[in-house]
Amino acid sequence: QVQLVESGGGSVQAGGSLRLSCKFSGDTIRRYCLTWFRQSPGKEREGVAAIDSDTSKSYADAVKGRFTVTRDNADKTLILQMNNLQPEDTALYYCAAALSPECYSERLRGQGTQVTVST
Repeated sequence: QVQLVESGGGSVQAGGSLRLSCKFSGDTIRRYCLTWFRQSPGKEREGVAAIDSDTSKSYADAVKGRFTVTRDNADKTLILQMNNLQPEDTALYYCAAALSPECYSERLRGQGTQVTVST
């Protein structure tokens, strides 16, 4: 059974950085497209970034140039490096997995980690 566990959230000031991690277990990670989503009160869920099994990447327009998604298959870890954070990035961030090439799917997801950005 696939499990996803996020870590690395916290509180930062605008302009700061955070690095989120998502530990994958329970199957062969290479088979999966991995996606970061975020959800904040009053807003729709948003797919932030995805990285497929062939390491191709995609990003939401709101984070392009500031966020970078990577994966370490040997370590079974998904990473989201977030730079130049802004208050509008405040949200619960969670990772999700689906069999490649299905990206931006929440078939399997973690509980999330909170990111709060203050002015």
